Amino acid sequence: MKFDIAIIGGGPGGYTAAEKAAKAGRSVVLFEKEDLGGTCLNRGCMPTKALLHSAETYAALGHAQDLGVQAQEIHYDFAAMHQRKDQVVITLRQGVEKLMKASKVTVVAGQACIQEAGLVTCQGETYEVGDIIIATGSQVSYPPIPGLRLPGVYNSRDILEGGGQNFASLVIVGGGVVGVECATLYRCLGCEVTVLEAADHILPFMDREIAQRLTMILKKQGVKVEAKASVQKIEGTPGAMTVTYTDKKGAEHTVTTQGVLAAAGRKANLEGLFGPDFSLELDRGGIVGDADGRTSVPHVYVIGDAKARNIQLAHVASAQGENAVAAILGQKPALDLSVVPSCVYTNPEIASVGLTEEGAKAAGIPVKTGKYLTGANGKCLIEGTESGYVKLVTDQATGRILGAQMVCPRATDLVGELTLAIQKGITAGELATVIHPHPTFSEMLFGAAESLRPE
Repeated sequence: MKFDIAIIGGGPGGYTAAEKAAKAGRSVVLFEKEDLGGTCLNRGCMPTKALLHSAETYAALGHAQDLGVQAQEIHYDFAAMHQRKDQVVITLRQGVEKLMKASKVTVVAGQACIQEAGLVTCQGETYEVGDIIIATGSQVSYPPIPGLRLPGVYNSRDILEGGGQNFASLVIVGGGVVGVECATLYRCLGCEVTVLEAADHILPFMDREIAQRLTMILKKQGVKVEAKASVQKIEGTPGAMTVTYTDKKGAEHTVTTQGVLAAAGRKANLEGLFGPDFSLELDRGGIVGDADGRTSVPHVYVIGDAKARNIQLAHVASAQGENAVAAILGQKPALDLSVVPSCVYTNPEIASVGLTEEGAKAAGIPVKTGKYLTGANGKCLIEGTESGYVKLVTDQATGRILGAQMVCPRATDLVGELTLAIQKGITAGELATVIHPHPTFSEMLFGAAESLRPE
């Protein structure tokens, strides 16, 4: 069988690339060994957010009396929560399937293997192709901790697929995005949660001030957070696990828990991808690719989590998918990847885009910052949100917005406006001339910008 383009991996990057290439008139074959939608849709972003919505609704009902609402005998149905989550996932997956069918993309179920440039095999069939886009995503990475692969230690897939795992107590090894979102989810359901992070602070790839604020909020919500914690070993059986770790002062502690969640990161998923006579340049287990995804072998591209030193975000993979197709077609990049927003779905939400104050100073860029607190926003007071803020980082000389960090309700929605502002070179003064509706959370963007408006 012959196709113009073969795409290996049906996640956000893969199916986006497939649609764009097919719409451009290219014949496309898309290989997926599990479910269309990839990790994000089936066992990552989407099921996590569906469960978080249920859990946060349950937690909010527990405080209904603060709003003058009496709610009696509130319970959650763990199985029903997962059934709803499954229905959300199925609906979205069916949407991707319909998109591929409408775009006339040939979808092949199975593990694809690149034998050489232009030649892919799958399920005993051979496919001759002009270009290959690798979009195989990532898988859970396990640091060398004794006992981390024992029964009773779960990964994000274990707790998101099917009926999931319910706990009365849980130790989470890793305080990145997966770790803090799962901490929020289980704490909302009344679980005793401990987060152990090896770095100086949780969310180690985000602004330190955000991490400090989130740590304070999580502790207020009842989550135990230990940064600079070194896990020494994990022992026990499912339902009765013991985690031994040393704290930042070197003192040893043990925690007895029903379950342990391994959330210490992810790595490129390249298993079974290369035939015996084919290889690509790798870096730290990921495939090296240029800005458009070109690898060390002509006509072979890489996008998303499989790419070395890449930002592991679904929207980055989708954008890179479009740009890789543009490169194959001889066109300019379709999307600007210089400004990428990051989101964390805790309560309150967290979002960041562009430079942080700390990062700007490290780069030798003089900056001026403006901050607006949630306590000064009417909508935040109405909804009784946790303390937070919107912070803008601007170029001291020009006033141009270089970055933004937010810990506030709907931060993941609000960050889009600031991403646009940074990409288009808008100044804080210009943003402050835009009318924002009242009362809304978006007024915090106006407030932060107004604090930086030239006199």
